Amino acid sequence: MHVTDRLHGDLPERTATDAQQVIADDATLGTSGFGSVGYPKAVPEALADSGRDLDLAVVSGGSVGPEIDAALTDADALERRFPYQSQPELRDAANAGTVHYQDRHVSQVSDDVQYGGLADVETAIVEAVAVGEDWLVPSTSIGHTPALVADAEQVVVEVNRAQPLELQRVHDVYRPGKPPTREPIPLREPSGRMGSPRVEFDADKLAAVVETERPDTPYQFRAPTDTDRTIAVNLARFLESEIDRNPVFESALNLQFGVGSLGNALMSAISEVPVGDRTVTYWGEVIQDGLLDMLDEDVLAAASATSLAFSEDGQERFFADIDDYADDLVVRPADVSNNPTLVDRFGVVAVNSALEVDVYGHVNSTHLNGSRVINGIGGSGDFNRAASVTIVALPSTAKDGEISRVVPMVPHVDHTEHEIDVVITEQGVADVRGTSPRERAETIVEQCAHPDHRPTLSEYLDDAAEETGGHEPHRLDRVFSRTD
Repeated sequence: MHVTDRLHGDLPERTATDAQQVIADDATLGTSGFGSVGYPKAVPEALADSGRDLDLAVVSGGSVGPEIDAALTDADALERRFPYQSQPELRDAANAGTVHYQDRHVSQVSDDVQYGGLADVETAIVEAVAVGEDWLVPSTSIGHTPALVADAEQVVVEVNRAQPLELQRVHDVYRPGKPPTREPIPLREPSGRMGSPRVEFDADKLAAVVETERPDTPYQFRAPTDTDRTIAVNLARFLESEIDRNPVFESALNLQFGVGSLGNALMSAISEVPVGDRTVTYWGEVIQDGLLDMLDEDVLAAASATSLAFSEDGQERFFADIDDYADDLVVRPADVSNNPTLVDRFGVVAVNSALEVDVYGHVNSTHLNGSRVINGIGGSGDFNRAASVTIVALPSTAKDGEISRVVPMVPHVDHTEHEIDVVITEQGVADVRGTSPRERAETIVEQCAHPDHRPTLSEYLDDAAEETGGHEPHRLDRVFSRTD
C-alpha cells in the first residue's frame, strides 16, 4: 500500500537534540545509507555536537555522508566502524589506528548483524520518507536497513522532507529467511518485485521520530578522461565478441558496474555494443547517472540495486522525472542486490575497478602500498566471485604515467587470480580464462601494461622464472623494489 502522508499514527516526535539523548554513550549504532545517500543526518550530527563522552560503534550498509563519519570522528566519538567508509577524516583515523575499522563483503553484513557475527545493534538510526508506528519507507537507499532495524533494541527515524515521497514506488523490501532452512529468493528476473515499500518492525522499538529537510551529499563524478574512453572502447569490443560466442548471453545481457567515476564512464560503452534483440538489464548495488542515460536512450530495459547513488545533477534529474523512471528502477536490500546466488542465477557480467593488478591476476582494490586503506571492498567481491564473467577495468598507470598499475605482485590481495577472468586497461584486453600462471602473466603484461613499463615487468618475469621457478615464479627479494 502506498502512503500519501509522511507521519502516520501516534508517534514519539522529538528534536534531533532530544533524540540523541536516548542513545547510550557506548552504543552500537546501525545507520541507513549506501552510496553516500539515504543516511541519517540530524541525529548523528547532534550526537557529535552534544559534548558527551561517546565511544560509539557504527554499522551501515555502505558509504555515508560527513554528518556521520566525519562529524563523529572529529568529535572523538567513534571507536569502531563497519563495513565501509569514504570520508577522509575517518580514513585518516582508520590508518592511524584511532578508529577500529573492519572491511566486509556487502552481501554478508545483514547475516553478520542478525546472527551474531559482527555486532549487536542497540539503536538503529534510519532516514525515511514516511513512518508509521511499526513501519517506515526508506529514502534514497535501502542497504542493510531491514536487518539493522530487525536487530536493534530501539529505532530512531529521521523523516526527510527533502526526499520525495514517490521514492516508495521504487522500493522492494524482501527479507531472506533464516539459515539453515532459508528458502531460495523467489526472483526470476532482475526487474522483478517480491516485497513491499516498507520496512516493518515491532512498534515498541520506535524511540523517536525527527523531521528533517536536508539533501544528501551525493557523489561527485569527474568528467571522463581520454583513458576512461579508451577503456570503454576496449570493454565494448570485448563484450561484442563475448555475447556472440557465449551461450549465457543468447537472450539477455545482465551487467554490473562498480561505483565511481570510471564505472559511470564505462556505462557509455554499452550503447556501442550491437546486442541485437537481447534484453539489457543492470543488476548491481548502485544506480548511477550513466544508467539514467542508458534508460533514456532505450539501451537498458531496467536497473536493480540497493542505492540511488547519483550525482547532485543526477539526483535532481531523477527526482524531476521519478514517475517516468519508477517502473524501470528497483531498489532492494543489500543482501538481495548483492546476493551471490542471484548474481549467478542472472549470469551477470561484473565490471569493477581496482588500485592495481599484478601479473598473475591478483587484485588490490583497497590498500595503497599494501597498508593505507582507501575506502573498502564494498560489493566487488560479491560480484567477482559469482559472476558469469568477471572483468577488472583500470588505467595502466598512475601519477601521470610514472607508476605502473600492473605490478609484479600486489601488496594487498582483495580478489585472487581465481576470481578474475579478464583485465582491461586503455592498452588492451587480457582474457586469461584457461591460462596457466605463466601464460596469464605474459598476456597481462603484453596486453594491459603500459609500453613504458612492459620491459621492466617482462625482465622481472624472466628473472623470476630462471632464478626461482615454481608455478608462480617470484623474486621476493626484489618484488616490491622500485629501483630494479
